[in-house]
Amino acid sequence: MKYSVFAAAILSASAAYAETPELTVYTYDSFVSDWGPGPAVEKAFEAQCGCDLKLIGAGDGAALLARVKLEGARSQADVVLGLDTNLTAAAAATGLFAEHGVQAEYSLPVAWEDAYFAPYDWGYFAFVHNADAVSVPTDFKALGASDVKIVIQDPRSSTPGLGLLMWVKAAYGDEAPAIWADLADNVVTVTKGWSEAYGMFLEGEADMVLSYTTSPAYHLIAEDDSSKAAAVFDEGHYMQVEVAGKLAASNQPELADQFLAFMVSDAFQSIIPTTNWMYPAVTPADGLPTGFETLVQPGKSLLLAEDEAAAVRDAALDEWLTALSQ
Repeated sequence: MKYSVFAAAILSASAAYAETPELTVYTYDSFVSDWGPGPAVEKAFEAQCGCDLKLIGAGDGAALLARVKLEGARSQADVVLGLDTNLTAAAAATGLFAEHGVQAEYSLPVAWEDAYFAPYDWGYFAFVHNADAVSVPTDFKALGASDVKIVIQDPRSSTPGLGLLMWVKAAYGDEAPAIWADLADNVVTVTKGWSEAYGMFLEGEADMVLSYTTSPAYHLIAEDDSSKAAAVFDEGHYMQVEVAGKLAASNQPELADQFLAFMVSDAFQSIIPTTNWMYPAVTPADGLPTGFETLVQPGKSLLLAEDEAAAVRDAALDEWLTALSQ
C-alpha cells in the first residue's frame, strides 16, 4: 500500500509538471548571464504566468535573426528578444513574426508604431574609455587620425557592431569608406559580441571600446567606480532601440502575448537600468536610478529609419570589410 501511494504521488507530480506551459525566448548571451536581466525577469514573469520561462542565449543580437531564419517555422522559440531597428525590416520580411498588439506609453526619443516588434530599452552607442585618458577624440575623423586603439564588434553577429556601421553611414554618408580607411589601423580586433569586446577593454587591451553612453553607469552604481567615461562625438551618436517579437509559429501564442505585455510593465522595465544598463522603453514608476543623471547626453541623435537601414546595410558592410582587409 505504501508503495502504491508513493507511486501515485510521483505520477501526480509528474502530470502537474507536464501541464506547466513552457515559453521559450531566444535572446543574446549577456541578457541571460548571471549579471544580466534574465534571472530577475524569469523570476518575476513566472510568478505571474504559472509557466516555465526558458531564456536561451543564442549569441549576440544580430546572430538571433540568423538563427531564426535558419530554423524557420520549426524554431522552438516563441519570442525573440534582442533585435533592433537596424534588423527589424529584414526580420519582418521573413514572414516569421506575428503582430504583437502591445500598448504602452513609451518614453523613447522617437515615435513607435511598429506592428511586429515592441521596444523594451534604448541607448546611444559610444566609445567608452578610462576617464583619466590624456587624449580623447571628439569625432570619427579625429579618432582615425589618432593612435588610439579600439576594439569593436562584428556587424554580422553583433547589433553594436552593426550599429557602428550605421553610425558612420548616418554621420558621413558617401564619406563613410574614407572614414573606415582611416579607422582601420586603430582597430585592435573585432569580436563576435559585446561581452568579449568590453572584457578586452577592461583588461587593458585597448584604449576605447564600442559600447554605450550608459555603460559608465554600471561601474558607478554597481562598483562605486567613476573611472570610466563615454566620449562625446561632435557628429552625434547613433541610437539603438532594442525590441522583441512573437513568432507566428509559436505553440504558445497567448503566453507569448502575455510576456510581451509584461515586457513593457513596471515589473520588467524597472529591472533594465541596473542589469542591462540601458534606458528603459517605459520609464519606471520610481524613475531612473541615481547615477544615470551623470551620464553624457549627445548633442545630436542619429537614427536611420528601418527601411533606410536595411537599404544601406550591405553597402556599409562591404565598405567596412574592404577597409579592414587592407
